[in-house]
Amino acid sequence: MRKKIYAIASFVVFSTTTFAQLNPAIDVQHYRFAVQLNDSSNIIKGDATITIKFKQNVNNVELDLVSKRSDGKGMNVTNVTKNGSTLNFTQDAQHIIINDTGRNGTENIYTIVYEGIPADGLIISKNKFGHRCFFADHWPNRAHNWLPCNDHVLDKASVEFMITAPEHYQVVSNGMKIEETNLTNHLKFTYWKEDIPLAPKIMAIGVSDFAVNYVGNIECIPIYSWVYPENRDSGFARYAIAKNVLPWFINHVGPYAYKKLSNVQSKTIFGGMENANTIFYFEESVNDKEIEGLMAHEIAHQWFGNSASETDWQHLWLSEGFATYLAHLYHETKYGIDSFNKRMQTDRDTVISFSQRRITPVVDTSASNNLMKLLNANSYQKGSWVLHMLRRKLGDTVFWKGIRTYYAKYAGSNASTNDLRKVFEDISRQNLQAFFKQWLHTAGQPKLNVEWKYDNVKKSLTIKIEQLQNSLFEFPLEIQFFESSGKRTERIDVKDKMTLKDIHIKSHPQKFVIDPNVNLLFEGKVKEIK
Repeated sequence: MRKKIYAIASFVVFSTTTFAQLNPAIDVQHYRFAVQLNDSSNIIKGDATITIKFKQNVNNVELDLVSKRSDGKGMNVTNVTKNGSTLNFTQDAQHIIINDTGRNGTENIYTIVYEGIPADGLIISKNKFGHRCFFADHWPNRAHNWLPCNDHVLDKASVEFMITAPEHYQVVSNGMKIEETNLTNHLKFTYWKEDIPLAPKIMAIGVSDFAVNYVGNIECIPIYSWVYPENRDSGFARYAIAKNVLPWFINHVGPYAYKKLSNVQSKTIFGGMENANTIFYFEESVNDKEIEGLMAHEIAHQWFGNSASETDWQHLWLSEGFATYLAHLYHETKYGIDSFNKRMQTDRDTVISFSQRRITPVVDTSASNNLMKLLNANSYQKGSWVLHMLRRKLGDTVFWKGIRTYYAKYAGSNASTNDLRKVFEDISRQNLQAFFKQWLHTAGQPKLNVEWKYDNVKKSLTIKIEQLQNSLFEFPLEIQFFESSGKRTERIDVKDKMTLKDIHIKSHPQKFVIDPNVNLLFEGKVKEIK
């Protein structure tokens, strides 16, 4: 997902979604959502068939679903059945509770009939051309505003969407299209099926007027562009870059997990939303000159965030930090190291600016009741910087082996920050606990005061490095200076409050630069002492 600041701000205004905790007693195996949409009102009708495997004995089966509220929005359940038999149920503000027992290791299939106006999660509105449309927008746990589910990233399930809507609409969704049939009364039935288990956050439908372009195949994976008809020319041209982006990730990370890739112009509140194999982009993306970077970010998520997912929200950097950095690496391959370094410098400035307003670690449990707070520079830019410093610490060969090994191990599953650390420790044969603790579990970054003085008599350069932040960090700092014989770079290992280093040099340095190769996340000042 790529942030879109004004959209996130507006989300705080209209969203009433609260934190949905994982129900550990159940493991949803499959969802089948039959949904009816119309043009006369925002009321939807749903028929959800849910296959649940029990991990514990339970006396009631609880799923997340926002009930009808005082403003008229929310879902009202009218019937629940199992094997054709009607079951009693109740609803609270955030759940449906089915009066049925479940036994550890067994499976039950429930059908839930409901209707209402989505409180959130399904955006029913008009696109920028004034045409009515419907777009699912689930991150992080907003799916249960209109779909009964276990709305947590840890519970993945295969999914089917069976959409009945006015015939003028086209429908895009996860997986492959199984059927499209014209019905009576100017309606159309569209059926999409995804066999790969997904977290609810990346399940999606888009229902709109679309122009659809087949871009081509990459290793038997068809790529499509779905844009508003009015943006056909610019949209098809911009979105076609996906055919260059997708193979880079396949070659560098591993096989693509899904059977297709669709890039969709949409009403998402984010700049981009990485729905599995059906990525939604903001409406003006079809005219965005930076679409390649955005697309690289969202396609990176198909590996990290979608297939290899975080175990819980505080590990969001395993999704957003990875997508941010891998998009930069794609950029480095295509445009060179200087362009890459500029992107990293910009990200470093963003991290520093954020830390001046809010001090929290990357792995942040303080936002559990407002997950939108996690969409910040820590999860994105600082997470990216952690991977960059890990790459520089271990070297490119070990780094890429670690990335590929981590993905291969957790593809289709979930991982925590410690899981990633253990993979890199196994690959590198290094203890990385201190590295992970200071960069991911400690707030802030090194704040340095660097002073240097040249002694013309001793022909000696004295460098003093002081850490000004409360928690001391341990890191290598590169110093570059220019003497009469040319450019020279020295590495200084810093771990204490104060570090002194004397370097023999024939003449007064003409220029003095810290971190010339953009390898360290820090803020600081440099001063010559006369």
